[in-house]
Amino acid sequence: MRAVNLLPTDDPTRRTKTNIPVVVGVAGAVLSTVLIGMMYMSASSAVHDRQQQLDTLRRELAVVPPPVQQSSAETGLATEQKARVTAVTAALSRRVAWDRVLREVTLVLPQDVWLISLAGISPASPGSVAAPVAAAGAPTGFTLNGYTYSQDGVARVLTRLMVVPDLSNVQLSSSTATKVGTQNIVQFTIVANVRPPGANAS
Repeated sequence: MRAVNLLPTDDPTRRTKTNIPVVVGVAGAVLSTVLIGMMYMSASSAVHDRQQQLDTLRRELAVVPPPVQQSSAETGLATEQKARVTAVTAALSRRVAWDRVLREVTLVLPQDVWLISLAGISPASPGSVAAPVAAAGAPTGFTLNGYTYSQDGVARVLTRLMVVPDLSNVQLSSSTATKVGTQNIVQFTIVANVRPPGANAS
């Protein structure tokens, strides 16, 4: 009879193939553990930084003083300031814009007219408490004295001043022919009223 060996033979190739899955599994487990540890350390560091920021903000907030309540004196000053601003605004709303009035008069004067004098009085505003009653007769709020070459020139000045929005009741007070050297001229005086601020031109 022939002898048969029933014991398994020791094959190195087979042992290597059997160990590969074990090595891969162990390596994967170690790698996963390392990654989880790194993620935990990163998250822990971020939480620590946020906690430090929160503590810093709390310390800064503790240093800020609480809001101070306004005293009665400050409240009184604020009320007084508001009243003064209101009074100034009301006064400015009743103020005659003389620069505008003079510009309007300058724009309508003919070239053949020259002035000797011009006088104006600010009228009382319709909203003022003590507005004077307008006296009947010739206006006195605006007086203009000048020269021109003819009575037609005086009529032209009078007509043009009537279209000035800030003037009302424009009238010719006097018109006298005279002579300067060899030149015949006409000296005139025109009077009018200045419209109060806020009054509508009729």
